[in-house]
Amino acid sequence: MAGITGEIISSVTLRLRAVNDGVNARVGAIVHPDLSLRVAHVNTFLTFNASAEISEKSGHGHYPAVLVYCDKLSNAMKEKFRRFSGKARMVIEVRHSQDRLDEIGTNLQVYVDAVCALLDDARGDWGAGGFYPGGYDVSYEAVARGGKNFVQRAKVGFDVEVSR
Repeated sequence: MAGITGEIISSVTLRLRAVNDGVNARVGAIVHPDLSLRVAHVNTFLTFNASAEISEKSGHGHYPAVLVYCDKLSNAMKEKFRRFSGKARMVIEVRHSQDRLDEIGTNLQVYVDAVCALLDDARGDWGAGGFYPGGYDVSYEAVARGGKNFVQRAKVGFDVEVSR
């Protein structure tokens, strides 16, 4: 991937996939003390924005899935003599599917909590002119038909300050 957006997406994806402190390590830490939670590790990390329906029809409908994409790029020209000085609005979308409606929301929340914990620990300089000051918002969508029978999505949105 090239350019500002591609570099930030790559940086976020590398953090999510990290073996020692990525999403799967954090999911394991959340699930380990509570044996009633039964969630699988995330094997699908995608770097595009597509609806669940289109993803399933194109063969990318493997769950749980984490999608990373830039929702908005804003060059506010806050710093003079910089080519780009503004914000990139990033989204980490978490999708979970299962055959029964029971516990789908609880299981999705485990993945979202893991993503939020990762972001809490990732504040600071991300290199290549990117800086994550902290803060995010989470929105949950209603359960819908799809995947293994039911699918639910949550979006974690956050801003990355960019100066180049």
